[in-house]
Amino acid sequence: MTGAPPPDEPPTLTADEPPTLTADDIGVAAVTESPLSAEQAWRVAALLDRDDEPSSLAEGDALPLLWHWAFFAPVVPTTRLGADGHPRLAEGGPTSGLPRRMWAGGRVTMDGALVVGRPATRRSEVVSAERKTGRSGDLLVVTARHRIEQDGRVLLTEEQDLVYRAHPAPAPGATVAEAPAGEVRPDAPDGGWADTYVAGPLTLFRYSAATWNSHRIHYDRPYAMTEEGYPGLVVHGPLTATLLVESARRRGVAGRSFSFRAAAPLFAEIPFTLVGRPDGEGTELTAVRNDGTVAMTARLD
Repeated sequence: MTGAPPPDEPPTLTADEPPTLTADDIGVAAVTESPLSAEQAWRVAALLDRDDEPSSLAEGDALPLLWHWAFFAPVVPTTRLGADGHPRLAEGGPTSGLPRRMWAGGRVTMDGALVVGRPATRRSEVVSAERKTGRSGDLLVVTARHRIEQDGRVLLTEEQDLVYRAHPAPAPGATVAEAPAGEVRPDAPDGGWADTYVAGPLTLFRYSAATWNSHRIHYDRPYAMTEEGYPGLVVHGPLTATLLVESARRRGVAGRSFSFRAAAPLFAEIPFTLVGRPDGEGTELTAVRNDGTVAMTARLD
């Protein structure tokens, strides 16, 4: 049994010679096709409880910001999944010995709207990779870039910051981490908003299904607690980011670029607050845990 997940790594770490990685090394195809089907978009709309009928999103409509995460997922046979539910990566490859994967942040820029119901192509590459050593041991920090084309034009460019790390060694007498305690509910800032949200197991399961994400920390409570030391099911980082963007959409606030950084985990059935603060040029977005911990910071422009 592992103890509590380690805190965020400090910004100053020792680094080794950077390795060279390809998209295949991180389990991503260099080129992925998707029809961007309306049916799949309806599933995303339904799990987010959009304020209109999910099926009202029709072929020819613009795909909402961040919904591309429900498309282009690697189609990996079940027999090629690891114990944690992630696709197994090559033995002896650059990620060998670093099985725990975390999506730490990223940036998305839209140069035009992706259209529902039209074929699209995603081209992926690794643009940087760096080995580091921090408080929790060895790390591999990777930035992957994805470009999504439709009708021969790149409409969306995304960079994902990924961290690969080893399983932490259990400390003597270590127990499962305690759930965050408290009833912190930030007030809405001037000109902004603050929405309380509770992500239940059904929401997490449906998001895992819609994004084809089989990581067990999001739906297998015993695994999340006994194997990875969390106090319960973990809310997907991309789901939190999407909820932040949706909180802005409901106020009529839109944007064509989005960046985020995950700072701490959120857990199923424990409330958190989505805070929006427009500043005249864009909107600062924050997800705040019930104990006052900032779980994610983001910006929509």
